Amino acid sequence: MIAPPARSHLAATLVFAISLHLVATQAPPWCVGIAAVATLWRILVSTGRLAPFVFARGMRFVFGAVTALLVVAVLMSFRTLNGLAAGTALLVLMGALKLVESKTRRDDGIVIGVALFLVFAAALASQALWRAPLYFVAIWGAGVAMALVAHAESALSTRAAVRLGARALLMAVPLGVACFLFFPRVTGQFWSLESGGGATTGLSDEMSPGSIDKLVSEYDPVFRVRFNGPTPPPEQRYWRGPVLDAFDGFTWRRARTSYRGPTLDMRGRRYDYRVTLEPSNRRWIFALDVVDAAPRRDFIMAPHDRQLTALEPVGETTSYDATSHPATFALTPLDERGRALETKLPEGRNPRASKLALAMRAQVDSDAAYARRMLDWFREDGLQYSLEPEPTSLDSVDSVLFDTKRGFCGHFASSYAMLMRAVGIPARVVTGYLGGEYNPSGGYWIVRQSDAHAWTEVWLEPAGWTRIDPTAVVAPERLRAGAYDVLPDSQASTSVRIWRSAWLNGIARWWDGTNQWWRENVLDFNLKAQFDLLRTLGIESPDWEHLGWAFAIGLLAWIAWVSLTLRRSVARFRPDRIGRAWLKATRKLAKVTPRAGDEGPLAYAARVSATRPDLAAPVQAIAQRYARLRYGNAEREDLAQLERDVRRLAA
Repeated sequence: MIAPPARSHLAATLVFAISLHLVATQAPPWCVGIAAVATLWRILVSTGRLAPFVFARGMRFVFGAVTALLVVAVLMSFRTLNGLAAGTALLVLMGALKLVESKTRRDDGIVIGVALFLVFAAALASQALWRAPLYFVAIWGAGVAMALVAHAESALSTRAAVRLGARALLMAVPLGVACFLFFPRVTGQFWSLESGGGATTGLSDEMSPGSIDKLVSEYDPVFRVRFNGPTPPPEQRYWRGPVLDAFDGFTWRRARTSYRGPTLDMRGRRYDYRVTLEPSNRRWIFALDVVDAAPRRDFIMAPHDRQLTALEPVGETTSYDATSHPATFALTPLDERGRALETKLPEGRNPRASKLALAMRAQVDSDAAYARRMLDWFREDGLQYSLEPEPTSLDSVDSVLFDTKRGFCGHFASSYAMLMRAVGIPARVVTGYLGGEYNPSGGYWIVRQSDAHAWTEVWLEPAGWTRIDPTAVVAPERLRAGAYDVLPDSQASTSVRIWRSAWLNGIARWWDGTNQWWRENVLDFNLKAQFDLLRTLGIESPDWEHLGWAFAIGLLAWIAWVSLTLRRSVARFRPDRIGRAWLKATRKLAKVTPRAGDEGPLAYAARVSATRPDLAAPVQAIAQRYARLRYGNAEREDLAQLERDVRRLAA
């Protein structure tokens, strides 16, 4: 049987252990290891398996030196003590040291406070839906530990403490909901948290033969899209990413120079949609080809190719609203600087492809006719769509078109753009994604790494930049099907098993839809969403003042509800007439000597009589009458007499 004080130590330690688990991926392993050892040691001490550590006077100095060394170690690991990661590591170590020296109820309270701050740090680092129940369990455990620590010397059972913690947590939920819905949200952040140190994933700003092929075997989602209205047909679901316009004969790269792009007239049906982009630690922002404008102020749209980039690498899930049109028409010509950049080729590279291009251009009378003729050649020349093409030489276009005749989308887009430039037609390669998988559970589209794609843009008069996808003539099924349908054998076995299993796929879609709902309705609940909520409540033009009033009303309603609930709870344990009479007597006699909590009525009367002999007769009469009423078979008249005696008592 664990003694009450040891039980409170154990409760505080377990809460710290739960919180330590929640931040284990944020703090360095050595910090977590030290805290784990301290936690295990405290558990063994609390259960009586180890003797507690006694601090001598000299050991206090040693303990202080160890604390300073650990602070220096955190500073050397992070080069700072600011920020979420460094602060979490420091908090973990300080909590561990407090566990080692914890002796009193105050120490246990500090440990619980540290644990709650660790839960807060974990919530700042990750708001994933699956972690939310863990946060509630940790907070519930902290409430239980607080109850046990506050009643360390009493007979409060662990089961009663669990109920008390659950009740306190449930009573706090309405206040949390009111704060979430109506507390005014300021645009931006009060503090700056560094991005996570995750690996860089996704498309790059350069493309060599085989670079995009590697992404097709990855099943990870890149972004999710919810259309506000009609969905574009499959042949228009091109998601624009990095645009590459510098070619060295083997690799396409994004040029470091830019130029003034032509003025465009957006044509075709307008599509409004919301994108939820997963973290990639890259700056690329994806949008339906072609986006009208930069969706947010912290996004930049290049003037010459309409590529979207973020000011900082995308280190966390990011949402934005965008508008796109499937086609454009150039109202101004391509300037000379742009034409020079978009037609530049290295000398002496890919000679066979250059010879083919010049011969075919001589057979037609316009650039548009040449572009169509070259597409026909791609269709008729026996090129094959394959995820495992043979290696190419440095003249990659010659190798693909004349030697291997096998390639992926990047091979064909590179070859087609080079053939256009070989005859002086401006062309560039656009990388991004094609298609997507519809999730009926959430009503949105999931675009995965396996949907990575590359196509070309060619300048054709008078329309201007025109999207041409040579893969569509080599493997036309790719336009309406994803890579898993066209090349299923190229995918990872686990991903293919999920994709082919109806029930596994259904579970995966349901879970993804639930997470997306959590993202859209909870994590992305901003000031605009608050104003929309007020409009649904009947406020036509809401502003900050309405939010303040709504929050104040919610807060007052919560306080009234809690007060009423607690009052009913207190009233439930209100003493009866006998108890009220005795309590009134003890309050009067407290001026003489207060009654101990475990002191019976007769013993208390004897002690008062010894202190004040003049009160001996009335006090002993009151005590004896109360004892008979409470524990004997006294008549009802004795209760009235007891109340009269108490009223007459003058201490």
